[in-house]
Amino acid sequence: MLAQAGGFGQGHPVSGHPPNGLFLGISELARFSLHPPQAPRQGQELQGTPEAVRANQPNGQTRRHAISRVVAASLAVLATLSNAVAADLAATPAAASADYSYVPGSFGGSAGSLSRIKDLVDIEGVRENQLIGYGLVVGLDGTGDSLNNAPFTRQSLQAMLERLGVNTRDTNMRTANVAAVMVTANLRAFSTQGTRMDVNVSALGDSSSLQGGTLLVTPLLGADGEVYAVAQGPVAIGGFSAQGEAASVTRGVPTTGRIANGALVEREIEFHLGAQSSLRLALRNPDLTTAKRIEATINAFIGARTARATDPATIQLTVPRSYPGDLVSLLTEIEQLRVEPDQVAKVIIDEQAGIIVMGHNVRVSEVAVAQGNLTVTIAEAPQVSQPAPFSDGVTAIVPRTDIGVDDESGNRMAIVPNNVSLQQLVDGLNALGIGPRDLISILQAIKAAGALQAEIEVM
Repeated sequence: MLAQAGGFGQGHPVSGHPPNGLFLGISELARFSLHPPQAPRQGQELQGTPEAVRANQPNGQTRRHAISRVVAASLAVLATLSNAVAADLAATPAAASADYSYVPGSFGGSAGSLSRIKDLVDIEGVRENQLIGYGLVVGLDGTGDSLNNAPFTRQSLQAMLERLGVNTRDTNMRTANVAAVMVTANLRAFSTQGTRMDVNVSALGDSSSLQGGTLLVTPLLGADGEVYAVAQGPVAIGGFSAQGEAASVTRGVPTTGRIANGALVEREIEFHLGAQSSLRLALRNPDLTTAKRIEATINAFIGARTARATDPATIQLTVPRSYPGDLVSLLTEIEQLRVEPDQVAKVIIDEQAGIIVMGHNVRVSEVAVAQGNLTVTIAEAPQVSQPAPFSDGVTAIVPRTDIGVDDESGNRMAIVPNNVSLQQLVDGLNALGIGPRDLISILQAIKAAGALQAEIEVM
């Protein structure tokens, strides 16, 4: 808690003197402690006239009067101190707000909806790099590529064996324990030589499963064609496949797998973050309001105009003088600041799965909605007609058809009020008994009518 600069409680605002009541109480206590009324010592004679002797000699009433004055002074001291402390505590919030210009959460909404800048932006230059490679997985239990149908597997196997000193040219190889695979990985930012990373392995030929296989040494290349890592190790798959003479079962995808810490970084990407004098922050969800809020929050925290939003997706950040050559410390403090991100009103529709996702900013103007389905049911119930006994008739099948029409006439038209919230919209549509797939058509119709203030995105 911060106190006001100057006095204490109700004291003098410049000199810091205590209140007058506190002075009087302390003075009375000090006078009584330094000069208490004393009785004459034994054997001491009192001098003066009898009237003066009686006036100077303390009796019981005089002592009681002195003690009463001391008690009253003590109570005055306590009361004055209590008032001063209460006044000081009441003045503390105003002083705190006057001393600090940056208040977390002042550039957004409530504290519960605030997000860290770290979770909203990406730092220019701090990103992953994709790597890719081609290799062979060996040790499969007869589930590898058929060499006749996968010529690239045959050529790769022959080239590998020749590098190892084995000549397999003009020979008929019939192995089924080898599979050609593609190996992919993401090189993390600032990875140094010797750092390990995970790799993904995917079958390239007609292999049915990579279970039990081992990836041989595979160089991983970047977009520039340079080798940045080398992968090798046993492949772990998340599915399996089994079959018999008349049935088979497959769970997951047995032709893809993963090697944990299966690649070793051999080349580093040169980038010196600490030496940068300025950089850019890229918003993951571009928005003008969010960009301006981040700019205001950073500038209020630093106390200078170091951040500037250049467009909805970019914030230019300049290293201030208080952080000379220490960009890492600056970013460490900035990424912990919190702002409230804004978002465009949007409705996401997945027609195949019947999924609808609506943001909290979706609003609907006043509109009337009615929904009904026309259901026609046709049921065939043929009957057998038997002729009368001893007649010349024959047995025949007589068709019987039952047709029913259900237009759901019980459904009524509902009015959605103007500028309703997301919760009110969902409650109103649920009251009509509308399912997700019917709701998709209704939302598209409301958008076509111009009553939906949101963007519809169909996946």
